[in-house]
Formats: sequence, structure tokens, C-alpha cells
Amino acid sequence: MSTLSKELRRQLENAVLKAREEAQRGAAAALDAFGVADAKPPDHLDDAGKELRRKLRAHGRQVGDVRRPDDSQGVEHLIHEGAYEHWHRMLFARFLAENGFLIEPESGLDVDLDFCEERARETKSDKWEIAAGFAQRMLPGIFRPDDPVLQLRLPPESRNGLTVLLASLPREVFLADDSLGWVYQFWQEKKKDEVNASGEKIGADELPAVTQLFTEDYMVEFLLHNTMGAWWAGRLAAVDGNRLSVASCPTEEAARKA
Repeated sequence: MSTLSKELRRQLENAVLKAREEAQRGAAAALDAFGVADAKPPDHLDDAGKELRRKLRAHGRQVGDVRRPDDSQGVEHLIHEGAYEHWHRMLFARFLAENGFLIEPESGLDVDLDFCEERARETKSDKWEIAAGFAQRMLPGIFRPDDPVLQLRLPPESRNGLTVLLASLPREVFLADDSLGWVYQFWQEKKKDEVNASGEKIGADELPAVTQLFTEDYMVEFLLHNTMGAWWAGRLAAVDGNRLSVASCPTEEAARKA
């Protein structure tokens, strides 16, 4: 198993913490441009914009935002979800690209970031947007095509900020086996600290931050040995005539080999 060094883990932590702040600023600004929190849509929206606004408000209520009697609506949950989805779509794209798994959907061929950069020049776009689009089409169960928060476009300054953070991470970060687990832990880190410091009762909004923690590989190994290992030893002791027995494995090393 290839795991992150302390230095790489620190770099990943710093990038993810900054990415959450930048992505939330961008998501808030994008939602504000559509007047999602307001009682009425802004005058500048066309029919397509009004329809996306309607979907965003409906989705916001599904994830916990409350519509008020005057028809205005909270957007806190929608901001958090929008930030999470946009950053992680970019992040997944780089994980896929660095491991040789990013697929160009039309040809079905695996491509790298150089290909995405060339495609971006042709379309006057950004290579990370191209890569993120490929990742979304590859993983529709994770990044749903009909998800309204992914139909939002973050402001240029937020997109640029996120791409700088993503590009700043060394390639080795995306090749380690435990990187993705640390990503989720770091994403929740600030919220977890705030919840723990508040001393208030933990509700549905706070629960993920304080319970969804990364399990390090040594702990996974411990759990495996003490569940599957115990079951295996019990089976051996109960089976008559088995060529392997508890007696034939007097040490932990002998049991592992068996």
C-alpha cells in the first residue's frame, strides 16, 4: 500500500481547506446571481435561467434549506453542496488522469491532461473544465447529469482559484492509496472543529463533520485481523481433520502465512 508522507498530507490538507473556502464563496456568488434566495427572480434571467433557478430552489429544499412565508429561501445547504460538488468533480478528474483512467467519452480512449489542454485551446476553455466534464460523464452515479448545482457556473475568480490549488498538488498525491480518504477528512476539518468548540447539541447538519472520519491503514488492518482473523481461527478449531489447525499456528506470523 502506498500512503501519503507527512509532507504530502500537509500539502493536501492546506489545499483542501483553502478549496472549501474558495468553492463556497464561488457557489454563494453563483446562487446570488440567480437570485435563488430572493422571493422573485432577477429581471436579467432568461427562460432557461428562470428554469435553473426553479430547480435550484427545489433542490435546496430537498437538502434542508427552508422557504419562508414571503417566498424567500435559505441557501446555506445549497452553498455547501455546490462547493462540494464543483471542487470534487475537478479533484476526481485529476485522480483519474494521473492514474491513466480518464476517458474521452466520444472516442472511448484514455487521455491525459495534455490532451485536455489541447482540447481547451480548441474550445477556448480551461483544461480542468474539460477534464471535469469527462469525469462527470464517466461517473454519472457520483456527478449526476441532472444535478442543478453542477449546471451552475462558478465566477471566473473562483474557478481560477480552484484550478491553482488543484495544480499546486504534486502528482504523487494522486497516486497514493489513502489520498481520497484524507480528502474527505480535510474537507470536514474546519466544520468539525467548529462543532466541537461550540459545545452545542449535535444535529443532522453537524453529524457528518464529527463522524465521517478517515480510518488510517493500520486501523483497517487491525480491524481485519480481529474480525476475519478471529472468524478464521474459530473455523479451524471447529473443523475436525483440517490439515491446518490452531495448534499448527502457534504465532501470529504463522497464522498470517497460513
